[in-house]
Amino acid sequence: MFERAAAGEARPGRARRARADGVWWQRWRPSALGREVLGWWLVSRVALFVLSVSAPLLFNRGTDYPNVWRAWLQWDVWHLNAVAQYGYNHGEPSGAPLAAFFPGFPLLVHIVAYTGIGYVASGIVVSAVASAVAGVYLARLAEYEFPELKGFGPNAAMVWYGAPVGVFLAAGYTESLFCAFAFPAWLAARQGRWARAAVFVALASTVRVSGLFLIFALGVEFLTSKKRDWLSLPWLALPLVPVLGFMAYLKQIHGSWFAWHEAQEKGWPRKFTWPWTSLQHTVEAATKGRFPADRTDWTWMFRAELVALLVCLVLLVWLLWRRSWGESAWVAATLGAFCTSYWVFSLTRATLLLWPLWIGLAVLVKRKPWLGRLYLTLAIPLAAVWAAAFFTGRWSG
Repeated sequence: MFERAAAGEARPGRARRARADGVWWQRWRPSALGREVLGWWLVSRVALFVLSVSAPLLFNRGTDYPNVWRAWLQWDVWHLNAVAQYGYNHGEPSGAPLAAFFPGFPLLVHIVAYTGIGYVASGIVVSAVASAVAGVYLARLAEYEFPELKGFGPNAAMVWYGAPVGVFLAAGYTESLFCAFAFPAWLAARQGRWARAAVFVALASTVRVSGLFLIFALGVEFLTSKKRDWLSLPWLALPLVPVLGFMAYLKQIHGSWFAWHEAQEKGWPRKFTWPWTSLQHTVEAATKGRFPADRTDWTWMFRAELVALLVCLVLLVWLLWRRSWGESAWVAATLGAFCTSYWVFSLTRATLLLWPLWIGLAVLVKRKPWLGRLYLTLAIPLAAVWAAAFFTGRWSG
């Protein structure tokens, strides 16, 4: 033993520690898939940061020098920050009924703001981390759904980050955080890990009202899955707990279980409207600029809503053809909610939540590379236009 040690051979204990260190390092080291996804994430974040600094300067028509660092404080960021600062029982400090916004995202913003970086920066940090996590799980979900297409998962993250409305994955909005919970939830459901899926859906249900549609889709997926496990059925009730808890809280402070829906009706035209009437209103707004006061930027955005509606309908038909019943339920419920408002609006932004859309585009990119080049040719300038509109305070969906 002494001779072997003198010859320089490693001792067994040291070898075990070395192997353990290697395992620990490999456990925390990003995989090749993760590194590629995070590369696309970083490139897209840098591009949006450049736009956030340059757009307010380039499109400024006033005599005052714009505060470019406030470019991220637009539209719903005001309301979400107000919830993070004041909660739900301090009136309408942002000029809109705050009960319309679910508490998950503002709560995280409030926690991060304890670092002293401010609420706007905290929202950006939450979205940055969440979009990175969501991108990795979107890639994993894509490769799970299409195992025959080796190594194409990062393509799904690439087209998602490069979406025309991708600015909302970086700003202090709820999309990134919702997807950071919804994407791993669906991957778990497809794998038959129902308890894990229910936990992630419950977390997603704290972020947006879209969580209700995700609960419905999870139920459909369970009933139609070959990996259905009836012993796991009680887990599917878990996502209802945060929703009912939020409704009970609003009942205490606003006197109504459905105060969140009433707030949406008051602050935004979310009153029930028959789909054909909603479509008529949307077409009128897209062709005549009737709201508000013939503003061309609103007219342009309503046209984008009609394009998004067409894309979602095509997506739904494709999912039904593939007999992807859970995903079909998810897309159909989302479409149903948007098509029964006074008009279709913010559907462009909601497409970021529809993982089958981005996975489907990734499949096309993999099988037909020229379609990938065509997508980037269209998506990149549109993403720049959308980001510039957002950073200069124009309505951008």
